[in-house]
Amino acid sequence: MRADGHAPGRPTPDGRDPGQVPGRDSRQDYGSLPMLRRVRRLTAAVADHGLAAAGALRALLRDRGPRRALSGPARSMAELGLVRVLLDEGPESGGTGRTLMAGRAPSAGPPHRIRAPHPGHRARGDGAAEAVELVDQEKQFIATAGSFLGFLRNIEVLSAGGRILVQNVRGPDGIVRYVVQAPGIAPGRPRNDSPQYLAGTRPGADRAADSPYIRSVLLALEDYGIPRGADLALIGHREGGLAMLNLAQDEEFCRTYRVTHVVAVGSRGGHGRPADPRTWIAGITNQYDVLPGQDGQDAASACEPHPNRYDVDYAGPTRAVPLCQMLREYIEHLRTVVPGAREAVDTALTPYRGPIVRTQAYRLKDRARPPEGYPFLTLPTGSIATTVGPVDVPVRYSDSSAAHLCFPVCADTARGLLPDVPWLTPSRLGGRALAVLSLHEHRRTTIGPYTEIALSVLVDDLWRPGPYDLAADLLRRADLRRTGRHVLSVAVTSEEARVVAREIWGQPAMRTTAEADLTGREIDVRSRDLGLTVRGPLGPGIRCPEADWVLYGRRGESTVRTLVRARGRLRLHPGTGVRLRLGTAAAEPLAGQLRRLGIDAARPLFVLACPRFMLHRSAGAVLPR
Repeated sequence: MRADGHAPGRPTPDGRDPGQVPGRDSRQDYGSLPMLRRVRRLTAAVADHGLAAAGALRALLRDRGPRRALSGPARSMAELGLVRVLLDEGPESGGTGRTLMAGRAPSAGPPHRIRAPHPGHRARGDGAAEAVELVDQEKQFIATAGSFLGFLRNIEVLSAGGRILVQNVRGPDGIVRYVVQAPGIAPGRPRNDSPQYLAGTRPGADRAADSPYIRSVLLALEDYGIPRGADLALIGHREGGLAMLNLAQDEEFCRTYRVTHVVAVGSRGGHGRPADPRTWIAGITNQYDVLPGQDGQDAASACEPHPNRYDVDYAGPTRAVPLCQMLREYIEHLRTVVPGAREAVDTALTPYRGPIVRTQAYRLKDRARPPEGYPFLTLPTGSIATTVGPVDVPVRYSDSSAAHLCFPVCADTARGLLPDVPWLTPSRLGGRALAVLSLHEHRRTTIGPYTEIALSVLVDDLWRPGPYDLAADLLRRADLRRTGRHVLSVAVTSEEARVVAREIWGQPAMRTTAEADLTGREIDVRSRDLGLTVRGPLGPGIRCPEADWVLYGRRGESTVRTLVRARGRLRLHPGTGVRLRLGTAAAEPLAGQLRRLGIDAARPLFVLACPRFMLHRSAGAVLPR
């Protein structure tokens, strides 16, 4: 049964599907009739031939883009494989396809065309766990009392670092219990050194102890010192939820600890039963989410009645992929769309509702894999003291996106915005200076994830400026270049990034709030605090060389030179489709500088965009200028 008391697929008394949000027309789920036709083509192709299905999916990706292409067929994605199994089913399958379509567990063996893993094909790797400290910004969001949404917010904090969290909770009865919180795979570039990105997190894919991810979790629990027989709650998101379900099905693990609760958000638990029949299991899924789960499992099979199981399969308002997969969307839905589910899980977790008495994060690793960013980000590092603590330099960015909007501006106006020193002069291209508005979405860095908006101006050599310096520097390595971009102002979304920009790189940084999406074919950056919006399609582009560059800043009476090296597929696009807009109450100093340069409502001459790249920024070198 569903959480709302109705069987899957049966309408409620008001005539709507139980997973449908009131007031929504289900015919609008696919957005338009052309989209609906493409989804139907994909569904028909699955029943026809694999190549046809690949062609149909390619058409969706080309027409809608990777972010929107999966939004339409997401609700039917789990069923497409079952349709193929049912249509191809022969006498030798024993009716397995019909059994799965009916929502029942198969009696023996996997269905036809759904391969079971070979016993020798174990997930290879050597799991490891390292106790790590949370940064100050993360500590501000870690829950200090046990609650369902508090545990989910903890997971959201950990999602970008390949970590799990273990906490002690003193319950209402005074007994100390333990909660393990595991995130899934973070959006963006895969981490080679994190076992979350390896095989073995699916229920039924392998024995729990054979997964590098599970082995890493076990090592973390052993280091934490949870006593044998202690009560344990396992909470996870997507692949982390599947790993927690795997642990609950492992008999040896359940003999060591008493697993009382398992909550999986954004993942399906399959047909497996927990090793301890007393374990209470909850699964919460958005129907538009392309869910990780056991092959051949549909939404109905996840809702098979069980006395200690609670399942919610709802149609949330968020349909775009990967937005609907993100934990912050699930948290918002639990607050506004399905609050009854939140209350039910909180009631079940009553023994874990109390003050947190200890918190420890662990970074999970796989020593059989190279470190993240290898070999580009494998560098000797040093430590520099800042007001937020020591910072390792070079600062490394393993998963970022960027768009550099380039505007020709008046050279005299640009010179008026530079520091009042005679050796800083803007580079001229045809009598005009070049201003660059750089938009960055840093998803994984050594100083934490953040969004960055920076305005800079190309400047000549500080000692011997020449008319052809910029052209000559294009032929030089980045560390030998004499020209660079002087940063006029920069806005970042984290305190650590602001302090590093000011104290290490000498840049006039301010903290703000901003949202950025730079991974698709369109630019979409918004900052309510700055009153800034940059939006528009990129259009066709051509491949460019790697975008290493030099940044200049000021610290006191000195110039600070920072070398930035990048690796990614940079492309040059025309700027005709991208538009920058400033609100009437836009924040200074960035807004004033944009207005003085005349680009507050202009279109860039061209855009340099890179949806996926890595970079590292050196410590700022102080120059005697």
